Parts: sequence; C-alpha cells; structure tokens
Amino acid sequence: MKKNQKYRKQKKNKALTTAILGGVFVLFGFVLLAALQKPSDASASNEISNSVVPVKVDFPAPALELENVSGAAESLEDFRGQVVLVNNWATWCPPCKAEMPSLQKYYAAHQAEGFTLVAINAGDGKPEVDKFVSDYGLTFNVWLDPDGAALNAFRNGNLPNSYVLDRTGTVRYAWTGEISYEMLEKYVTPIVHENN
Repeated sequence: MKKNQKYRKQKKNKALTTAILGGVFVLFGFVLLAALQKPSDASASNEISNSVVPVKVDFPAPALELENVSGAAESLEDFRGQVVLVNNWATWCPPCKAEMPSLQKYYAAHQAEGFTLVAINAGDGKPEVDKFVSDYGLTFNVWLDPDGAALNAFRNGNLPNSYVLDRTGTVRYAWTGEISYEMLEKYVTPIVHENN
C-alpha cells in the first residue's frame, strides 16, 4: 500500500513539474515573440514604411515623349540639366497611392535645387487622373500614358516603378515598389547636390 502511495506521489510530482516547465516555456515563447516583433531603433523608420531600396544602375534615359495633364507634349529631354525622378503609377495601385504624399513632399523640398518629378500614369483615363491629382494635391509634372509607352521604354511593367536621372540624362537608380521620403533623401538628395 505504501509503495502504491509513493508511486502516486511521484507521478503527481512529475505531472506538476511538467506543467510548471511547460508554463515557463510558453511564457518564454511569448517574451521571445514580443522581442522579435519590436523594431530596433535603427530599423524602426524603415519598418514603419514599406519602402524598398533602389538598385544602382547606369544607362541612358530612354527617349520618351508624352502628353501631360494640361494637353501639352513633354519629353524627358526637356528636363536635361535637372535631376529627374520618373515615377510610373496608376490610380488603382495601393502602393502608388501610399507613396504619393512622400513624392509630393520631396518635390516641394527640392524643386528649387534643380530637382523635378515626372509622374507617368499607366493607362487610366484623364478624368480619373485629374481627380487623383486634385485629391492628392500634386504639383509636379503628371503625364498620361494610355498605351504603356513608359513601361515599355523602361522595360518594367510592375507598378509603381521609379527611376532617378542625373543632370546628364543618365539613369542612376531604379526602384520597383513604394518609396518613402527617407529613401528619397538618402539616395536622391546626394545626386541633387552633385555639381549644383
């Protein structure tokens, strides 16, 4: 009988120890998960935005001429001598919408330094583009591209996509995806300040 009680007591103690250890492991798991989800100070600003890092490239800007929202023909060649960010976008594209305030803010901050922005709409009708420009308060150049000429010229059908042209018309950076203001400052501003 004593042997049986001793066995039950050992079994009960083993079950209690297992339950306590299990609880400790679960608690440790929650602490670890919380620590992994908390961004470090260095990467906090990058994780807040969905911005992608650009790819460094080196090729001449394509010859591209389209009509702007005012009905006038413009070409990339017209902006030679300025640093140009070409942005291909559409009104229905969520990351395109998300990056527009950053693009507008950057343009307003740097246009006096010889920076310009050409936002090329990929396929939307003029009424939709006009409404978008008004709703977002865009003051930079907006071109209409009903046939995808810009997407073909840059050989990139993903939206949004952006290209940084230096003052000589050489494409220096390429982005596919949403751009944050911080990324523009980091990569475009040094080009704006070159030979300025």
